[in-house]
Amino acid sequence: MTAMLGVDLTGRRVLVAGGGPVAARRAETLLAAGADVLVVAPALCEALAQVVRAGRVRWEGRRVEAADLDEAWLVHTATGDPAADAAVVRWAEDRRVFCVHAGDVASGTARTPAVARQGDVLLGVVSTAVADPRRSVAVRDALAAHLEAGGADLRRRRAARPGHGRVVLVGGGPGDPGLLTLAARAALAEADVVVADRLGPVSVLDELPADVEVVDVGKQPGHHPVPQREINRILVERALAGHVVVRLKGGDPFVFGRGGEEVLACREAGVPVEVVAGVSSALAAPTAAGIPLTHRGTVGAFLVMNGHDGWGAAALTGLRERGLTIVVLMGVAVLPDLVGEALAGGVDVGTPVAIVENATLPGQRVTRARLGDVVGVAARAGVHAPAVVVLGEVAAEGLLAGAAAPGAVASR
Repeated sequence: MTAMLGVDLTGRRVLVAGGGPVAARRAETLLAAGADVLVVAPALCEALAQVVRAGRVRWEGRRVEAADLDEAWLVHTATGDPAADAAVVRWAEDRRVFCVHAGDVASGTARTPAVARQGDVLLGVVSTAVADPRRSVAVRDALAAHLEAGGADLRRRRAARPGHGRVVLVGGGPGDPGLLTLAARAALAEADVVVADRLGPVSVLDELPADVEVVDVGKQPGHHPVPQREINRILVERALAGHVVVRLKGGDPFVFGRGGEEVLACREAGVPVEVVAGVSSALAAPTAAGIPLTHRGTVGAFLVMNGHDGWGAAALTGLRERGLTIVVLMGVAVLPDLVGEALAGGVDVGTPVAIVENATLPGQRVTRARLGDVVGVAARAGVHAPAVVVLGEVAAEGLLAGAAAPGAVASR
């Protein structure tokens, strides 16, 4: 019977007997665990020689001897010589030191599991009967995929320790939970607190365990009940209390999402913070509507802008000269102003415009019109946020076969 045991090798001597590729892989794994690795072998393969040249392990260029095990906490033998490996196993047994025999797992006193890491959880799979590395790897890969997809609750169960929390800014994408990345799912699986917007994949909140704290800081056009400074305070306060805090944002945290401000607030407070990229609605909404932002022979570049900031010179010039596709986020409320400024700036009245509402969700709708008509068409269609506005030749209906996504409504 084999028992699984987590062993702390940090700073502890581990002997690797052998200098071939197997020994090189074992040495790298042990170094990652923080072990003090001693390699004993007459010669080294190139991979292991590089590790030695880098000063990461010590090397004795000779055959392994019994005395090499005297200060070791663990031994890996992979000399490729059955007699030498058998001797190392005997010497380890005499010294009551666990030994992994790479060439004959059954004769050693320890086995190396197939491992995978998800956050601070280390998953190990090992056979309790005849060694079967391929089966162990297959099981590990299946379990690792389950964890990566957020399929298990990975929250810490012991009481939070003040000062040991962290913040993860997660880009949730445009709304369809299927567009959440694996990294986003994994972060949610570890979350004690989720600070959520009203946009993005809010349906995933229903999948969280009942005792995960969800803080709603959603903003609506013209109504920001929780100002950014307060959001920053919530993130820092919960993390300093020892919690894993996920800031679930629509789109990508760094595309008009104020993610940079939240990162700075965490760093100023000494809170560890990381960012998980998301699919920006600037890219996802046109794609969902069948609109290619670049198209060979039509346009080769695009620019993303915040509608409330108004036109920049580059955007207006690119649109006027038909050299850019313009994607406007948060532009529905200011659409009349944007259109008026564009027309006054010399943009062709016939420039195609497409407005994509609720992109990637069941209620997605695409409204198309010429620049000169789009304000009236949008008003009659009852266009509302959240929506992405696309201007340029690629927004023309019929540019691609099936230009509107299935189920979308096209208005003119």
